[in-house]
Amino acid sequence: MKNNFICILLFLITCGCGKVKIAVNGQKDYTPYLTEPQSKYIFAESKDFPNNTQLALAMIKDGKAQFYGIKRENDTIISLDNRESVFEIGSISKVFTATLLADLVVKQRLNLDDNIDNYLNWPLKDDVKITFKQLSNHTSGLPRLPSNLLPDSVDLQNPYKDYDERKLKQYMSEDLELHQNPGEKFEYSNLGVGLLGFILSEIDSTSYEDLLQAKICTQYYMDHTTTDRKKIADKLVIGLGPNGNVTPNWDLNVLVGAGGIVSSVSDLSKFALAQFNNSNQVLALTRKSTFTTQENKSGIGLGWAIKTDLGKKSFSHSGGTGGYRSFLIIDIENKNGVIILSNISAAHKNSMNIDNLGTRLIESLKNTE
Repeated sequence: MKNNFICILLFLITCGCGKVKIAVNGQKDYTPYLTEPQSKYIFAESKDFPNNTQLALAMIKDGKAQFYGIKRENDTIISLDNRESVFEIGSISKVFTATLLADLVVKQRLNLDDNIDNYLNWPLKDDVKITFKQLSNHTSGLPRLPSNLLPDSVDLQNPYKDYDERKLKQYMSEDLELHQNPGEKFEYSNLGVGLLGFILSEIDSTSYEDLLQAKICTQYYMDHTTTDRKKIADKLVIGLGPNGNVTPNWDLNVLVGAGGIVSSVSDLSKFALAQFNNSNQVLALTRKSTFTTQENKSGIGLGWAIKTDLGKKSFSHSGGTGGYRSFLIIDIENKNGVIILSNISAAHKNSMNIDNLGTRLIESLKNTE
């Protein structure tokens, strides 16, 4: 069976004058051509994934999106139309939470440098001062996870499900321990962005889901993007654990803003395309650099990681949960982008292949006509 898998992929990457057309169920006109390098990248980065792995891809070139889907089944790669299939997007959710924050800033309902304690109904331990910007760009000094959400005390297959407002309040009011002073250093924090999402919903006296739908999904016609899996149950791709076995979905509870969204590449392509509209003040604000890391001099926007290469910027974010891995990158200047959603566990030994594939594909778009 392994040889069969390799033969199928070799066929896909070698036929047709340097370009490849993937067929779905015999329909030869399903997708545009992939270049030979792009096909090779997809093969190289997906060949070691387990059976029942799906990758849904959107490649945006010059502001136009094209979709591709593959599934590994019985050690063979088959192509399928999964542009509307829904996956957990993990920490890409942080870009959406940043967008909700930017919306309030543009509407002058708050400032990025406002202290969050002015918007909470309970105090922060030791009267700590943390701003909205510091929560969004990971310079708050908060740890990655709170100490009352530790691996030895949770269900590792759904670790956030019982972390509610009471536990968040307890940690922030009684047990808070900063790793450094706010604003001094970048340190990635799921707690920080989860707290941000909670505060934003408190400000509007509504749920994070309602904010997401009203401020983003309705505006960009993203019909399959939600934090409520019941709405898209018939489109949800089953997540796979590190060994390729079916694994439960994650419930982020009060920290939903850090990673609780599910979406499709069709929906995310609409969100990516909207980034190319320079008149969109809200989205432009999320991409404005707010901090530069000392380690690699990369910029951090609101949610976005900003990389500058030869004077040109790209904006990206990846995501991972127990059964999924995702990657989103956009090149504003050239109106290019790549989105990859998969049901590869973030704990799979090759899960970073998803990020690698996205990076290779965005580079390939610069070299295609």
